[in-house]
Amino acid sequence: MRRWTKAFLLVSLGILLGFPVFSMTYYTMVRTSTPEFCASCHEIQFAFNTWKTSTHVNNAQGFVADCMDCHLPAPHDTVNFFYMKTLHGVKDVIAHFTMDYYDHAEQRQAAYESFKNYQCMKCHRNLLHIPDKRGAMLAHRSVLYPRPGMEKKCVDCHRDLVHNMTPVYNYRQYQKF
Repeated sequence: MRRWTKAFLLVSLGILLGFPVFSMTYYTMVRTSTPEFCASCHEIQFAFNTWKTSTHVNNAQGFVADCMDCHLPAPHDTVNFFYMKTLHGVKDVIAHFTMDYYDHAEQRQAAYESFKNYQCMKCHRNLLHIPDKRGAMLAHRSVLYPRPGMEKKCVDCHRDLVHNMTPVYNYRQYQKF
């Protein structure tokens, strides 16, 4: 009976401590996962403003790709997602408190060099079935199924979709011909 009492106490203690820790961690992750939170640092304000004017926010379908969709692995890869989110957060905090100059062009170039095609494919899964766009289908096929030595990144062609200063919103209506 004594062994069951110890086990019950340990499980109860685990629940009593684990639930608040899990809840606080989850709440923190949700709060820090919004574009508005990212924009709370002045270094990121430029990226936030240029993101708001891009087609990743303004499109006829109403879809919004936020910071985490492009800059972090898919959330179902939980360990890698939390690791990369923490790594990006620590890097941004250190940059916020130690740097007096933040070169947007340099940071943008570093981000493009680090992008992997799967980051775009999280949202753009149906690339080979674009109606009335044979050229786009063929171009995307060469990215999805590259020949050895001919690998391409999505950002090689789609480099200027986001984080470009533009005076107007680039809102595109879906046109059916």
